[in-house]
Formats: sequence, C-alpha cells, structure tokens
Amino acid sequence: MLRLLYFARVREAIGRDGEEIERPAMAETIADLVDLLAARGGGYAEALADRSRLRAALDQRFVPLDAPLADARELALFPPVTGG
Repeated sequence: MLRLLYFARVREAIGRDGEEIERPAMAETIADLVDLLAARGGGYAEALADRSRLRAALDQRFVPLDAPLADARELALFPPVTGG
C-alpha cells in the first residue's frame, strides 16, 4: 500500500486530504503515478494538470517528480511553497 497525502490547492481540487492505494505496477516514478491519478478526471485532472505547480515529498523527503517510487510508503503532493 502507498499512502497519498494532498495539501493546499491539490487537496481542495481533489476534495480529500489523502488516500491509500495499491501501488500500480506500471507506475515506476512519481510522474507515472501522477499521470494515472490525473486520468481519473475531475478534481484529480484539475489538481495535477500543471506539473510546474506541483511538488512532491516521498517518505517526508522533497524529491523531483521523476524520482522512482521504489519501496516508498508515503507520497505527498502539494503546490510550491513560499515563505516569508
């Protein structure tokens, strides 16, 4: 199982803060999984359409979208974060 966490605008568009899924065999990278999620349509497609506005953390470590999922247990998806 892979725990997915959604934050900020991603959470708002999808309409939930997370879910657990079986890791799809064809999803080797985060980008592959994002493609599969976006294909669900609706809020998923809206939230995940613009990759330039999407960041990821795999097991609580920031990673690029082309990072392999490997044996990760948790994937967080969120918009870019700014501080001030």
